[in-house]
Amino acid sequence: MVAIVGERFCSEEERELTVRKTSLFFPGDGFAVYDHITGDLVFRVDTYARGGPAFADQPLLLMDPSGDPILTLRRKWPSLHHRWEAFLGERSEGQKPLFAVRRSSIFGSDRSGFAVEVHSCGGSEEGEDEEEEEYRIEGSFPKRCCRVFYESGGGGKGAVVMVAEIKRKVDACSHVVLGRDVFSLCLGPRCDAAFAMGLIIVLDRISGDDDDVIDDAMASPSP
Repeated sequence: MVAIVGERFCSEEERELTVRKTSLFFPGDGFAVYDHITGDLVFRVDTYARGGPAFADQPLLLMDPSGDPILTLRRKWPSLHHRWEAFLGERSEGQKPLFAVRRSSIFGSDRSGFAVEVHSCGGSEEGEDEEEEEYRIEGSFPKRCCRVFYESGGGGKGAVVMVAEIKRKVDACSHVVLGRDVFSLCLGPRCDAAFAMGLIIVLDRISGDDDDVIDDAMASPSP
């Protein structure tokens, strides 16, 4: 795999990040992302949905710990597939997207999957012989159970490799599964962490956290 956002976000070893919702009162209010081993802050997304539905599709910023923009993500209108595009840094006029995420089907639920197109232009305004790499996301983000796959060669001709996984986090001391506001992002070798976190932001906006029946069902005692 090659770096998508930048080499500084890639590691030769497997890596786990802890992703935490920064507000329990405003759905989609933001994220804080920490290194599972060191506890250091890696990424942050602040208050991007505060203000109600009218602000739900405003551009979102993935930032480093100091607040410098890494990616700008915005919804493309019109789009029946809920297509979102990501731009390197703070988006400027005329800049081409670095990658795009969309539902695989306009009739899908959270289980319908998502297609990811990565453009080789690197977000520059002028790209020659632009090519695309293909990723796909399978599973349910509201349940914090989904995987990101990369298909080398594209078009169904190459090998399929799982590069990242989103899953429920288990407390190391009590061995209790934590709530959906804290979850794990497990990255394979050479997986671009900023790219993977950009996918999470988009999944959170598309899928939302309105599927509260999931937690209700888990909390209800068996008959």
